[in-house]
Amino acid sequence: MTKPSLFLFALVASVLAVQVHAETVSLAGAANQPTSKTGVAGLMRAQILLDRAQFSPGEIDGRAGSNQRRAVRGYQLSRGLPGTGQLDAKTWTALNTDAPPAVVSYTLTAEDVGQAFAKLPKGMMEQSKLKSLGFESIQEALGERFHASPALLKQLNPNVDFSKAGAQIQVPNVADIPALPKASKLVVDKSDSTLTLFDIAGKPISQFPISSGSERDPLPIGEWKIEAIAVNPTYHYNPKLFWDADQSHAKAKLAAGPNNPVGTRWIDLSKPHYGLHGTPAPSSIGKRQSHGCVRLTNWDVERLAAAVDPSVPVVMQE
Repeated sequence: MTKPSLFLFALVASVLAVQVHAETVSLAGAANQPTSKTGVAGLMRAQILLDRAQFSPGEIDGRAGSNQRRAVRGYQLSRGLPGTGQLDAKTWTALNTDAPPAVVSYTLTAEDVGQAFAKLPKGMMEQSKLKSLGFESIQEALGERFHASPALLKQLNPNVDFSKAGAQIQVPNVADIPALPKASKLVVDKSDSTLTLFDIAGKPISQFPISSGSERDPLPIGEWKIEAIAVNPTYHYNPKLFWDADQSHAKAKLAAGPNNPVGTRWIDLSKPHYGLHGTPAPSSIGKRQSHGCVRLTNWDVERLAAAVDPSVPVVMQE
């Protein structure tokens, strides 16, 4: 190869590297501008700021949808604004006042990339044979940590090798969200698909999107008590409790892990077989029905579990 060819190769490689960097900075940089109100950058910014304000949009994905509308409406009502669910000028100003960067840099560690990732079987009986129900990929693990869809993380970080320790990536700025204060009441609203925590004065302090009940497995309307809270629970599978289960299955115990059927927290209720819990499928929250229990993303149920105890009444309403 001649010297001019080597120079040309190096020049092309340099241009490509600059383009990749520019694409990353473009989306992350746009999301960090309060003037970005639409598109992936604007929607991602709104979702991150809502999450930081303790009005969760569920999985941050940079797309408009029902969970974002619910979060916006809850945030508006908590601030004395009209509950339209739309990102109007007053809501946008309130969200952006003294707001930190929406997207920040994070450097992948050896611990991040060194986890034991493995594709999990779908069936309950097959899963019951495993010693752990961990993450299937580094993107899934990072998605849980930064409350984001793996697809959005890839969009924020085109051509980044997520398997390399030391690689710098752009992520939603949610790692330092403070813990919630102790709640005085918890309300699950079936029609709105939300769970809201209230303080002693009756003011909403946090809201989460949920999946709750179905026609065959209705939400148990009424007031219930919290009996216990389990961290990283095992799951006791009983096919007789589910109308759509394979009745040839036997009872089984599934190991703990973020991909356990009840996720990383189980908040046991005084109604037998019912609880508030996490999920292995965060993108489904607020969009699919459950078997009667109340499901949240793992990161939301972890925040919830830290803010309640057996003294907090649980009200389930239509």
